[in-house]
Amino acid sequence: MKKFAVVLTLLIAICAIAFAFGKPAPAPAEEQAAYLRVHIRADSNEAEAQAVKYRVRDAVVEALTPTVAGCATKEEAMKKIGAQLGGLEAVAERVLKENGFSYGARASLRKEQFPTRVYDGVTLQAGVYDALIIELGSGRGDNWWCVVYPPLCFKSGGENVVYKSLIAELIRSFFE
Repeated sequence: MKKFAVVLTLLIAICAIAFAFGKPAPAPAEEQAAYLRVHIRADSNEAEAQAVKYRVRDAVVEALTPTVAGCATKEEAMKKIGAQLGGLEAVAERVLKENGFSYGARASLRKEQFPTRVYDGVTLQAGVYDALIIELGSGRGDNWWCVVYPPLCFKSGGENVVYKSLIAELIRSFFE
């Protein structure tokens, strides 16, 4: 019971702090500089456009995995991905056509504003990040986001990359 009270008090304190400060602080420049994010935007929010977005995602992840797995730095990943933008567009367009969609795809590397996101226990604060953007058709639908480098959504060296949250581990240890 005592552990429960401590955890509950901790959670209430964290929530109070979060509400007191409103928006999350922007990510420090060094954090933003360390990550290359990926953003795949669907043509619309219709069920079919959303479903094909995930098929495109799977094909893009498969196409990028060997490239990203061999990169030692974000800069190297950006250079290699930049050289593959036309190929990534072709992969996305092939999947679109196979699924009966006639609109195209555009791929680019650019800086873009992202909200705070949590990926497998790693929290990236809101801020402007380098990103691989893939727009399907109009690109006005809901989207899928992740991180290309370091590979949070990709395999590295044949193994899935696993990141742990220290806070989640501490909370879990209270209940053990």
